[in-house]
Amino acid sequence: MVMDAVSCLRAARASGRLAGMARTGRPKAELTLTDQERATLERRARRAKSAQALALRSRIVLACADGRDNKAVAAALGCHPATAGKWRSRFIARRLDGLCDEDRPGRPASVTDEQVEAVVVATLEETPKDATCWSRASMARRSGLSRSTVGRVWKAFRLKPHLADGFKVSTDPLFVEKVHDVVGLYLNPPEHAVVLCADEKSQVQALDRSSPVLPMMPGMPEKRTRDYVRCGTTTLFAALDTATGLVISELHRQHRAAEWKKFLQRIDREVPAGLAVHIVADNYATHKTPAIQAWLAAHPRFTMHLTPASSSWLNQVPVNRPSVRGHARTV
Repeated sequence: MVMDAVSCLRAARASGRLAGMARTGRPKAELTLTDQERATLERRARRAKSAQALALRSRIVLACADGRDNKAVAAALGCHPATAGKWRSRFIARRLDGLCDEDRPGRPASVTDEQVEAVVVATLEETPKDATCWSRASMARRSGLSRSTVGRVWKAFRLKPHLADGFKVSTDPLFVEKVHDVVGLYLNPPEHAVVLCADEKSQVQALDRSSPVLPMMPGMPEKRTRDYVRCGTTTLFAALDTATGLVISELHRQHRAAEWKKFLQRIDREVPAGLAVHIVADNYATHKTPAIQAWLAAHPRFTMHLTPASSSWLNQVPVNRPSVRGHARTV
């Protein structure tokens, strides 16, 4: 008898007599959105910086609000139907707040925000009585926290009490004009010209090793004896080509206008005759003597660009001094 009833039911379905009888399931609560909620969900769904989990939840709620069931939403968004049902229910119960992750279980924080604030304020506004700056140990004694906790707070706020840097404010009245002139040469150099940054390093120790230098060999670096004989001091003149990185350098015993003039003559010989020469140098007195001005007037392809006072950072030679010195050793 049971088999006969099943056969009749299958036959009725095949003949279409049960077409008007729709299958029913668990009734879904109606999900409606206000204009403000819809705008917030759409913004979260399309914003590039949104968390992908939050963006997916927003898309699920928007799709459910259009009247689709969980299976249709899951198929359209590539998630499990249970996921769509979960966030549908969460949104209906708690609205927008229900889409955010709940607090994870775990041990409560042992360091409060007030303690962190006290460490940061004390680091920035106070100094210890027996020292010039805070250490992790002294701050730990003052705050009652451990040294590692103090270190983590300083690292999070990028505080380094043991470091001190310096600065210098230029008093040059033409500071802005000179900076525009020099930076303009770097960014947009003139055609058929070479831009050279020139500088001098005086009081360089001239040392002579007491033993010959042992050359580099496989598995062994070059070796030099620590003993040396002082041979006085020397002055390094260097000009750095800002376009190619080539260096023109000379060594002189003294640092006067006469040596600067000899260095300019060396540059005149090294640079091809068809190119104009723009030299960036500081406003040292030897660069502005009458003899130098007369030499520049006799060589019109040379143009001097002086950096503002206390602004050697505009000159590329001091910035790249280690590499310039390395080139000078081979000259």
